[in-house]
Amino acid sequence: MTGFIYWLVVTGVLFGVALALAYRREDLRTSTLTFGVALFVYSLISGSWLLWLVILWLLLAGMIALNFEDFRRERVTAPLLRRYRTMVPEMSTTEREALDAGTVWWEGELFTGRPDWSRLTSLPASGLTEQEQAFLDGPTEELCRLLNDWELTHELGDMSKAAWDYILKERFFGMIIPEEYGGLGFSPFAIASVLTKLSGHSTVAASTIGVPNSLGPAELLIHYGTDEQKKRYLPRLASGKEIPCFALTSTRVGSDASAIADSGVVCKGEWEGEEVIGIRLNWEKRYITLAPIATVLGLAFKLYDPDHLIGDQDEYGVTAALIPTNLPGVETGRRHFPLNIPFQNGPTKGTDVFVPLDAIIGGPERAGQGWKMLVEQLSAGRAIVLPANSMGGAQAAVWNSGAYTRVRRQFGLPICRFEGVGEALGRMAGNTYIINAAVSVTNTAIGRGEKPAVASAILKYHCTELARKIGTDAMDVQGGKGIMLGPKNYLGRAYQAMPIAITVEGANILTRSLIIFGQGAVRCHPFVLKEMAAANEADFEQALRDFDQQLFGHIGFAVSNAARAFVLALTHARVTPAPVTGPTARYYQHINRYSAAFAFAADMAMLTLGGALKRKEQLSARLGDVLSSIYLASMVLKHYQDEGNPPEDLPLVEWACRSLLYRAQEQLHGLLRNLPSRVAAGALRLLIFPRGRTYFAPGDDLGQRIVDLVTYPTESRARLCRQTYVTAHPDNAMAKLHQAMVEATAAAPLYDKLRNATRAGLIATDDPVAQIDAAQKEGVLDAAEADQLRALDALVLDVVGVDDFDSSELGTKAKKPRRPRKKTTRARKPRATNGRDAASPS
Repeated sequence: MTGFIYWLVVTGVLFGVALALAYRREDLRTSTLTFGVALFVYSLISGSWLLWLVILWLLLAGMIALNFEDFRRERVTAPLLRRYRTMVPEMSTTEREALDAGTVWWEGELFTGRPDWSRLTSLPASGLTEQEQAFLDGPTEELCRLLNDWELTHELGDMSKAAWDYILKERFFGMIIPEEYGGLGFSPFAIASVLTKLSGHSTVAASTIGVPNSLGPAELLIHYGTDEQKKRYLPRLASGKEIPCFALTSTRVGSDASAIADSGVVCKGEWEGEEVIGIRLNWEKRYITLAPIATVLGLAFKLYDPDHLIGDQDEYGVTAALIPTNLPGVETGRRHFPLNIPFQNGPTKGTDVFVPLDAIIGGPERAGQGWKMLVEQLSAGRAIVLPANSMGGAQAAVWNSGAYTRVRRQFGLPICRFEGVGEALGRMAGNTYIINAAVSVTNTAIGRGEKPAVASAILKYHCTELARKIGTDAMDVQGGKGIMLGPKNYLGRAYQAMPIAITVEGANILTRSLIIFGQGAVRCHPFVLKEMAAANEADFEQALRDFDQQLFGHIGFAVSNAARAFVLALTHARVTPAPVTGPTARYYQHINRYSAAFAFAADMAMLTLGGALKRKEQLSARLGDVLSSIYLASMVLKHYQDEGNPPEDLPLVEWACRSLLYRAQEQLHGLLRNLPSRVAAGALRLLIFPRGRTYFAPGDDLGQRIVDLVTYPTESRARLCRQTYVTAHPDNAMAKLHQAMVEATAAAPLYDKLRNATRAGLIATDDPVAQIDAAQKEGVLDAAEADQLRALDALVLDVVGVDDFDSSELGTKAKKPRRPRKKTTRARKPRATNGRDAASPS
């Protein structure tokens, strides 16, 4: 037995050497030499069986052979390359252009299994210039004051003329346009900040202003327009003299650019009294924001040139052009009605509309490049408008729910003291912190030149989904206050609007199932895209050299991630370095662990499924969830660093990181349960979860600690909801709620006096006002204290009150109130004698 234990120990040391080489990602030559020396010593001292030693030496021989590149390429790589060329799935032009769009940022680091944290921690903290801050504090606040959401959504079906005039006057549509063209030239973070404040107050205003500052004519002109187009359109767009929209979604095929039916045919026609070569357009689009009032319409269509008037091609593909809406054949004006949120959105149709060739954005040389232009800009824009609008709604919901549950009392206590309500509040605040972090950090990176396509998809999906959950929780804790629409309701319209963000810029189901991992696996992986490029190289010898380099780099990468996933799981990530010390260091270590596990699982899924993984959407979605979770956890940690590591915010950070990392663990578990290859699933489980699933979701006590942060006037509450419109104004319920919360906090000792007096039998009534009167009479409260509670009671009744209407006030057509009918007594028919009611069925 002693000899066997000795053998196990020395064999364990040998495998420890191999594991360390893989964990450290040593190159093949270093690994071969080190393992060879270790094996030689092992052979001398281990006393192993001959067959076992032969197997190990054959393994070493194989490693030595792979160091000879010519031998390796001829005997190993060439057959694999030929096989790989038959396996690589065909890629459409639109898919290829989507993959080429944008840049790879932090999400690429997470794909490596060993993220370089300096790339994230060195990013400057998010911030605004003096001009941007002044705009946020001035015009944005003033616009909020001009917007009455009930008037807008129920009475007018649009923003008021005063609000529209102010939007155009202050160049809200020109935030994205450079100052040299008359715009404001704001950073992505500044645009996101403005939209956050607006969306927490008015979804209509945020949607209306977000679109011209996102994917649309202005952005396409800035990046691709000719000088003449920029000079002509950008100043007019910035000043509001031109109202833009962009029409992509076709009636029959949605946003599927490869199947788009809208067409433009190059031909000769008359333009301004002269015959010119131009394009005759026909289109039918829907769901187009600002289309009903647009003066210039950005249009995506397929361009055809059957007579070869501009080149040798018959078809050029998706093209983008600017179409004045006053041209003959252009139809706009009708509106959709998206869930009672009446921002200007509607269909547009064009019949035989003729425009000159210079209507193409970027000129004729940009013919056929429309889809590429769109996805390049969407790679950044998807992270700005919808996530910012989600952030505004989330911040407003936490702000008003925290205050409401503090002032609303049941059974003698604020309802925030009930654990069920506290659970929802903690979840709302934690999810809002995640959204804040993701939007702030990612938009700062975009402002510094990044266009992270995969990260943008992560933000679009998860920020809108988290906002939807936050809205549902807000409804749960506020109940009837949120349900009853009217001037006093500050939740209902935002709740109705939640599905809108889910469906646009790539429906969330599509984004999760196909884009996040489907695009990320190729775009962000260190080797996959390069292997595909090598396989498509026409020169076989060049392809062989390139593929050999990428293939064996990939193999080493996968082996290393297997080792790292195993070691970090076995040690609960304690052996991996963190870029910080203190209470958040462990979360950096856990992200390192799940990064390695994700990278290895992704490689195994691609190896075992090949091109079929593209069709296994649920597996792809789970892998995307893992990537998203560790990306968002990274954003939370960076945001906490940017905020100055305030210790009072630590419960929010801990809740967010624990929730996200637990989800990463559970989605990996779900992947392994459903991976078709059970052998691969078993091997993955052994390496990724050697100790089982050891990570836990946030505990109840952590959520309850968060409740105190958002139900009292704390600095954490102010930071979490910093862009909420809280300026005192007769129409601003947010300000009234906060005032009531502050006064309720100050009056807490007086409520304690009332409760103690009631328990002592000095107060016998349940009526709140009568209790105050009785307490004053009994000397429990002095006159000033009694007046303080009466004033607070009146304020609370006001802020928790709901509206009611005469029947004639409801509906789109006025009705006279129905008069109640007089009751009349009628003789009843006799019952049947067969024991059943005469009218009952047999």
